[in-house]
Amino acid sequence: MDILNPTDLKSLISQQGKWCISLYMPTHRVGREQQQDPVRLKNLLAKAETNLIANGLRRPKVQKLMQPAEELLADKNFWQHQSDGLAMFLANEFFVNYCLPASFKELLLITKNFHIKPLFPLLNRVGKFYILFVSLNNIRLFQGTADTISEIALKFPTRMEQVLWADDPQRYLNLHSGSMSTNEGRGGVAIFHGHDPEDEEKKNILRFFQSINQGLNDLLEDKNLPMILAGVDHILPIFREACTYDNVLEDSVSGNPDKENLKDIHERACQIATPIFEENQKKAFEKFEQLKGQQRSLATSDLQAAVKAAKFGQVETMFVPLDEQKWGRYDASNNNVILESKPGPESEDLLDLAAAETILNSGEVFAVPREQLPGDGDLAAILRFALEV
Repeated sequence: MDILNPTDLKSLISQQGKWCISLYMPTHRVGREQQQDPVRLKNLLAKAETNLIANGLRRPKVQKLMQPAEELLADKNFWQHQSDGLAMFLANEFFVNYCLPASFKELLLITKNFHIKPLFPLLNRVGKFYILFVSLNNIRLFQGTADTISEIALKFPTRMEQVLWADDPQRYLNLHSGSMSTNEGRGGVAIFHGHDPEDEEKKNILRFFQSINQGLNDLLEDKNLPMILAGVDHILPIFREACTYDNVLEDSVSGNPDKENLKDIHERACQIATPIFEENQKKAFEKFEQLKGQQRSLATSDLQAAVKAAKFGQVETMFVPLDEQKWGRYDASNNNVILESKPGPESEDLLDLAAAETILNSGEVFAVPREQLPGDGDLAAILRFALEV
């Protein structure tokens, strides 16, 4: 599974050109359906090629543009390491794909920039959280939503014995000499004779967790995403002492993560995280409705006004409907939004544009089903300061 962060979003937004291909499709981790995923991608790529040629791009250029994606069709390793959804982006001299914990609806769009709205539930902090398995035997990190859980590969030592060896090989060897014993009942932690066992044990664990903390700091770009700890009660306080992550939740999943069922841990983590997300969305919904009724200059459901406000960093919070597009163009020279009835090489999804600009300007976006959209317009935006049109 890949980690999607604001840096990825900026990279995608920066790509501008006549032929930007955005492709989304569901994928499968195991089973017979996994064998059909390459076929699904092949069909979408064939459709993209047909559309490009029909719009005037010559076949050799089409083949060059599509080549990086087509090379994946026969890559068995690629298909054996999928998550729930595949997002793929192709343009001139640009290709990137993400295996993500979201079951996307099948979608292919070719416009002047990449279509990224399906990524918003994964890009912002709403509905997404980390679960960190805190164990002396193996630290593991997962990204969860209400429906999915996917493991994130850790590229640093995750076992206590590895860290102790790397930190001080001679000290580690002493742990395995005749002058030590192990506390198997509490995780196999080595302690020295002649020292207070509990103090020595805590020092070793703390050194291990400090190393893990550094590894997480280097790996995770967004340190405000909620993190839920899962582990036995007596070591979690030591991890919290070592941890500098900004948003470790107070509640945790108690138990030995080496032995617990992953599904059970995910369900218990969701019970902790869901009320937080629901409360955030509820407060934003209520704030929009209140402003819409009392201070209309600070709330808008007008698509054109919201696009302009997002461009200038005025949007604090935005609601956009999933699985919908509103086509048009933003004319920066005249600060004008032009609506269009259908997509074309020069058009873009204005809902996508407004939401992307909101996130880039440190606003919050709720990508929701149409029935959860406040107001009566194409979107809903809460503004930081009054909109002037």
